[in-house]
Amino acid sequence: MDPSICYIKPEYLVADWKCDKSDDGVPDQKESVLKRPHAEDENESATKKEKTGKGKKERRRGQNKDRPVYREDRTLNLCQSLFDGPNNDKKCSYTNCKFVHSVEEYMSAKPKDIGDTCYIYSTKGFCQRGLTCRFASSHVDDKLNNLKQDFYDANAKETTFNGIQTDVQIALRKREYDFSKTLEIVKAVEKSRSEKTKENSSENGTTDISPQLTGCVVDDSDQKSPKVDFRNKLILSPLTTVGNLPFRRICKEFGADITCGEMACAVPLVKGLNQEWALTKRHESEDIFGVQLCGNSAQLLAQVSQILKETCKVDYVDLNIGCPIELIYQQGAGSALMRRQNLLENIVRSCSQVLDDIPFTVKTRTGVYADKSVAHELVPKMEEWGASAVTVHGRSREQRYTKNSNWEYIEKCAAGVKHIPIIGNGDIFTFEDYNEKKAVAPHVSSVMIGRGALIKPWIFKEIKEQKYWDPTSAERFEMLRKYVNYGLEHWGSDTKGVETTRRFLLEWQSFLYRYVPVNLLECPPQKINQRPQLYHGRDDLETLMSSNNCADWIKLSEMLLGPVPDGFNFLPKHKANSYVSG
Repeated sequence: MDPSICYIKPEYLVADWKCDKSDDGVPDQKESVLKRPHAEDENESATKKEKTGKGKKERRRGQNKDRPVYREDRTLNLCQSLFDGPNNDKKCSYTNCKFVHSVEEYMSAKPKDIGDTCYIYSTKGFCQRGLTCRFASSHVDDKLNNLKQDFYDANAKETTFNGIQTDVQIALRKREYDFSKTLEIVKAVEKSRSEKTKENSSENGTTDISPQLTGCVVDDSDQKSPKVDFRNKLILSPLTTVGNLPFRRICKEFGADITCGEMACAVPLVKGLNQEWALTKRHESEDIFGVQLCGNSAQLLAQVSQILKETCKVDYVDLNIGCPIELIYQQGAGSALMRRQNLLENIVRSCSQVLDDIPFTVKTRTGVYADKSVAHELVPKMEEWGASAVTVHGRSREQRYTKNSNWEYIEKCAAGVKHIPIIGNGDIFTFEDYNEKKAVAPHVSSVMIGRGALIKPWIFKEIKEQKYWDPTSAERFEMLRKYVNYGLEHWGSDTKGVETTRRFLLEWQSFLYRYVPVNLLECPPQKINQRPQLYHGRDDLETLMSSNNCADWIKLSEMLLGPVPDGFNFLPKHKANSYVSG
């Protein structure tokens, strides 16, 4: 049996299936899974050969550039002063407001409502989107007034925290935010490291360059108890794009112990850009939550750490030195920091001291190149520099996700530290994988799960209960419905919020479709890097959910969010099919 193939029980197989290992994972959009033939039209095939040359298949990639993005015509939007209807007391304060100020005109052009029950109105008692809500019929009366339920509490505590406050944003944009203490720490760290390096330039001994600072926070992590216990936890990995707040809420409900926001870059954070600060938002259900940073400057990262400490509710701050993205790497950030140890030392020492009692952690890969692992050398140094925990992803930057994670090497890294927890990451897809990895790496304190949680978020439940859960298609669809409701609550229930929720749902579906129900497997368990044989599910909905076709993902979204707008198109950002190459 081919170890790279996930074998399906014969009664669920689609006939004449052949494994195409040249498929790099960006699904075609030509036909639905419920109508998929197994041979292409001759004319279409000939056209393909002409385009790609010599009959070779054109290589497709995850679409992170020039992606089709839905953009609404803002001139058709209703002025916010009229969200609650024409009879409210709010007045437009802008003399040159470009939005619509006629409620009748707006309502006549507004798309048809998606449904008759607004999740926000039914749970909160009031929908702030008012007339613009795509479920407005449930809370707008005949006179176009936006209604409130009796249980609505205008003073109820917020359920989402963080982001950037207006006064902080203004101070950052005017460069008036007080970073004097942080700059003092950074300069002292850099000066001390430089002086000690010169003193020991002719020696081979270890160098102690801990700065002696007067009036500054000095790292004494060995003496103080950690604020966050990273031992024996199931940690959800920071996941760019797909690791958004609604997804993290789903994972928390399935048993994730610790969550972390999507990677945020230091430069736009220091500039006070809303889009980047949105990545720091936290839901009240995330009882242990961290923010992951990326950057190539000790000063900038330390400044961001100060802002987070002073203005946000965070339990830890993480530095990503494993990001393989080429643009990030070329800027000297992400995985490039594994090759810039002097800078990395300045960053870890500075940030850990600025954050003081908030743990500063680091997430790394084995190294930049597959044949040259350096993490086992870096991890003990990062412990010395002040890191409270280190996560080791058992692959190099060069390997991305196409090779198996090396847990023997992760164990080597974990065995090399004295006190701090080492968190293992990579290829955990079942509770059996979890048990196996923990046996291979007994010194690893906890595990971090990324793609496994994207493909089946209930992996946390399976690990804690030590048994498989085989949800029906109806149960999986209800999970999607819950995600959509959380998305509408987070991004809004107007047209823009609906389409934002749809886009992130489709991004998630580019991973979800890879799940094969456990009772359909010929040789369970399913491995994360195995390509399944083409199969049909136990019902039409399960078959639809197994499709690698973007058009079918859009159908699923329409079942929850109504028809897509005219001209809508979608290409997944990530290469979801990172199957092992054999």
